[in-house]
Amino acid sequence: MTPVMLRQLWSLIETSQATLLVTLDDATLSQWLLKQLKMNSSLNGKEADLLDEYIQSRLALIRDLAEQRLAPELL
Repeated sequence: MTPVMLRQLWSLIETSQATLLVTLDDATLSQWLLKQLKMNSSLNGKEADLLDEYIQSRLALIRDLAEQRLAPELL
């Protein structure tokens, strides 16, 4: 996985609606993120698999970051 791919993923996470990121179940969230990345860049099968593994291992962090973005709205 390249640094560019990682930047694209985290940029997508930061610009996505926080409510979407916290409400989707694990499998759906992972697939949604991969689908968005595939639309913006040409990923081959191996890259998609690596990104999927990476996303799966970071789902808790992704949700934590999204919840932090929602917190000011709750005050």
